Formats: sequence, C-alpha cells, structure tokens
Amino acid sequence: MCGIAGWTVADGRPGAAPELAESLAGTMACRGPDDQGVWSDDRTTLVQTRLAIIDLSGGHQPMTDAGFAADRTGRTVTLAYSGEVYNFRELRTELAGHGHHFRTRSDTEVVLHAYLEWGERCVERLHGMFAFAVWDARRRTLFLARDRFGIKPLCYARTAAGLVFGSEPKTVLAHPDVRPTVDLDGLRVLFSMARAPGEHVYHDIRDLPPAHTLTYGPEGLSLRRYWSLEARPHEDDLDATIGRVRELLEDSVARELVSDVPLSVMLSGGLDSSVVAALAARALRSGGGPVRTTTVTYGGYSDNFQPDLVRSAPDAPYARTVAEHIGADHVEIELTTADLIDSAARRSVLRAQDVPAPFGDMDTSTFQAFAAARRRSTVALTGESADEIFGGYNWVHIPSLADEPQFPWVAFEQWHPGTRQGLGQGLLSPKFKARLDMAGYYAERYAQAMAEIPRLAEESDDSRRAREICHLHLTHWLPRLLDRNDRLSMISGLEVRVPFCDHRLVEYAYNIPWEMKTFDGHEKSLLRAAARDLLPEQVLERPKAPFPVSQDATYTKALHQELAEVLADPDSPVLPLLDIEASHRVVREGEATGHDWLHRMNVEMALQLNTWLRDLGSEPAV
Repeated sequence: MCGIAGWTVADGRPGAAPELAESLAGTMACRGPDDQGVWSDDRTTLVQTRLAIIDLSGGHQPMTDAGFAADRTGRTVTLAYSGEVYNFRELRTELAGHGHHFRTRSDTEVVLHAYLEWGERCVERLHGMFAFAVWDARRRTLFLARDRFGIKPLCYARTAAGLVFGSEPKTVLAHPDVRPTVDLDGLRVLFSMARAPGEHVYHDIRDLPPAHTLTYGPEGLSLRRYWSLEARPHEDDLDATIGRVRELLEDSVARELVSDVPLSVMLSGGLDSSVVAALAARALRSGGGPVRTTTVTYGGYSDNFQPDLVRSAPDAPYARTVAEHIGADHVEIELTTADLIDSAARRSVLRAQDVPAPFGDMDTSTFQAFAAARRRSTVALTGESADEIFGGYNWVHIPSLADEPQFPWVAFEQWHPGTRQGLGQGLLSPKFKARLDMAGYYAERYAQAMAEIPRLAEESDDSRRAREICHLHLTHWLPRLLDRNDRLSMISGLEVRVPFCDHRLVEYAYNIPWEMKTFDGHEKSLLRAAARDLLPEQVLERPKAPFPVSQDATYTKALHQELAEVLADPDSPVLPLLDIEASHRVVREGEATGHDWLHRMNVEMALQLNTWLRDLGSEPAV
C-alpha cells in the first residue's frame, strides 16, 4: 500500500517543483514508510510513498515504461500507484502473450502495462483495491482511477494552473494553490451519515467517486463510470446459492493472502471477521503457518459488560473461541481509559481523518488496534462490507425503518432518542442546525441515490426494498467505513484488505432475493449457512454487534472536563456553533455511568470540531 500525489499544469507554466513535491510526500510518509519517489517533466509531477508488500525490491515508483510506450519523440507513460490488484498474475500472463516484457514481480508493473495495452479501459480488468495516476506524455493527459468501492482513497482539486491530486485531503491542501475553505455545504457533508459519492467537506476538493476514472488534458476534465451493479434474475436454488457464496469467499480470501510480508486478521468474534479468519487459516495450512489474529477490548470490559441497544455481549470471549477453534496465533489488545483519552492518540485520529467524526473512542481504539497489529504484521484482513451485502444491520430488520423513504440508518438515527437530533449534533445550536437543514440535505441525497438503483420488473416488495437498501449501503454508507479503515490503519503503515468487497461476490449477492438471504428468519442466514462447517455454533448464531465502546464512566467524565475547558475559553472557535446552555448543562449534570455512548458522541464531536477549527485558522463560511 502506498500514497500517491501530484499535479499537472497547462502549457507554458512551470511543472516541476522539487520542494513542493517533497512537501506533498511528507504528508503521506505514514502511508509509505519503505520508499519514496518523485518523477516530473515540464508539465506534470508524480509523487509516491511506498509500503512494500509484493516484490519488496522491485516495485519502486513512479514507474515509467520507456520502451513499449515511447513514441518517436521519446514521450513515455509514467505510473504512480497505490493498492493491490489480486488478479495481477493472470493479467501478467495475458499481457506477456501480447508481447509485453516485465522487469519486476510487482503488480505495479502489471497495472502500467495494462494501461499500455488497453488504455483507460484497463480498469475494467483489474480486481482489487487501487487508486492510481498515469501521466501519458504521448497524449499530454493525466489519467486517474479508483477501485469499484472506494477502498483506496483519491481526491483532487482544480486550480487556476491545472489540477492537483492526492491520496488524502491533507496532501492536496499542501499545494499552495488549494485552500482549506469550508462553507455551509461542506459542513452538511461533515455532519452527513450518507455522503454522496464525490462530495467533500473542503470546498475546493472533490473525491474521485468509486468505480470512476478522471481524464484531464487538452480537452479539459472528464469523469467516466466504468462499473456499476446490474439487476439480474437469480436462477440458483438455495443449496447452489450457499455453495456459490462459499466458493467466491474462499477465492477472495485466498487471493488476498498473497503477500511478501507478514499478514493477519482483525478478529472481533463476530460472524464476518470470524469467517475471514477461518478461511484464511484453512488456506495457510498448506505452508503459511497459523493465521495471526488480533482483537481489541477494554480493561474490565468483559467482567463488567452491560448490554445496550446494539451490543448483547463483549467481543473478546467469542474471539478467543474462534482463535482456539482455528488454531490461530492470537493476540488480545486491552486498552485502558488512559489510552482512550490520551491527547496524542486522539490528535492522531483527527489528523488521520482530516475532518472531525463523532465516533470518539471507537475511532481511537480502532487506531490503536491497527497500530498493535502493525507491530507483527504489515497486512490485515477485515470483515468489512458483509453486513452491506448480506443484510446484517438491525435497521434492515425493523420494518418501520426499512420501509421509510429515507436512508435506513438515518431513519434509525432519527428514531432513537439518543441520536434524534443527528449523530454528533446534540450540542449544536438550534440556529446553526436550522441553517444546516440536514433534513433537506438527506431528502435531496436520498432522491438522487434512489434514481440510480437498478431494479427488476418482477420481484417481491421485500426483495425490491432489500435490493434498494443494499445499493444504498454500498454507495452511501460503506465508503465512509472503508475510508475510516484506510485512514486509521495507514497512519501506522498497516494495509487493510476487505475480502467481502470482491466485486464478483458483491455482484452475485446483490441479486440474491431477500427471502433467500433470510431463509431461516435470521439476519445473514445465507452467510451463516455458507460458513456452517467453519465455526463453532455459538459464533455462528451470535447476533450482529458493532465495534465495542468503553463503558467506563471515568472516560465520560474526562470528556466532560475537556468540554468544560472549551466552554471556559472565550477564544474556543467552536463556541459560535454550540448551544452553550445545553453544553453547560451536560458538564453540570454529568452522567451517572459511562454507558451512554450515543450521548458521548455529541461531546466527542464538539471537542473535535474545536480542535479542527483551531487548526484551520479560520471560521467556516456559514
């Protein structure tokens, strides 16, 4: 895994700027601790920082092909690439048959030659997670591409001189022609739990949407969608469907175990990550040794656990059961309240994500879990996206929420008393919330999202709505989770892979009727059936549970103390956005326990907003 960045300018303007290239590279040092490279000509500069995973000595970038590609003027094609293409070996064989010669074993060189052979349509042949930039000097064109689900990040900004791009906003903002301007629309995106593909908090920056390419050259800028889900009749019976899901999962996990460095699995003890760990353990038995697994918990959490709305039991005992069952080399990371409230860790989380988020200790503990995994592995597999394609979220199974004309998770947010004002928005002033008008924002985004969903003419109402919800999850919910995972792992130089995001599996699962996905009346029936022989019964039957949160009351009290300090400082930049009376009441009344994690999200968001606004150096244009 790596970080990429660069810029291109119009004719007659200086393109090379070594000091600026070094500045952009510096923002991505954590993404690529093993190597760094810069390439430039009179118009374009490409920057790459490398985390070496495959062909450790042969994958230096940016990579140029001066032989196969060069025209009569000597102009060549140069690539800066981040990600993993899991079918690179098959593509290498196919390209060799077309006359291509390879100097390395890296998938980077395969991607370069795929572009040389198939041009911009090469992305349609790539299976995996990727974001890359190609400067085609023959056409004076910059080409950007991003994988189908947005697993790897890529954003860009138009400037008066041309175009700037990078793996992260902080990288693009390191360019002097891009300003960190945030307006009211940007704040809507900040507070949104259903961001539209491409939209961004910063006014001048856009995300390259998943499954899209961007071309910038003499004819201007153009975006092209190269992949989308299609609605097709599902013709397999239940047994065949279970078998096909299992076959696709086995192949996906096996492909994602290819690595020249140590790898592991982030194991929660839930169904999704346990399936990945069990399949990885089977695949590695033939010579890879026991699979490494990592679980995060909190001190005293299992002994003092109290169920809440979405968590019925602690993770760690289930994770231990799975690890023992599959013979894993298992490590349990136990975090303390001091770890969670540590100012350096929380600052690292905000810095990694570039903008505030309300998830608080979930983000901090995820960051620290990834950092712990990195101490013995460079790659980690997770169970992300199984809930999206197999229907695991509880709001999918509450008819009043699933049937509402709204993103179901937003409907859940508005239904639950703890988040009725909006996730992380409970301490915002009524005047500011009225200006945000998140209800209007969600209504507009929902209508746009629904218009893009492919459907079948003849299917049951339940299957039609389940298809719609699956598509909404994949396009407006999953990208945020994937971006979060990428940012919180790459800050420690850990590459995270997501086997459930194999597009072949997603395409197949998208068309499975809802009645079959829940054939025995439980959530994710199909996945449980496909994994029936892999896991202990207690794990197979465990209900869906999200990432754990601390239940220590002292953590909540520490947050309240920090909020009191923010309120007492008249120079705190967040004050104009807050309901001051409500915020003082939170500090004054406190909480009897630390179990009210939804309440904590409001405090966490206020604190992160204050730090972020102070770092911006200017108030948002609201």
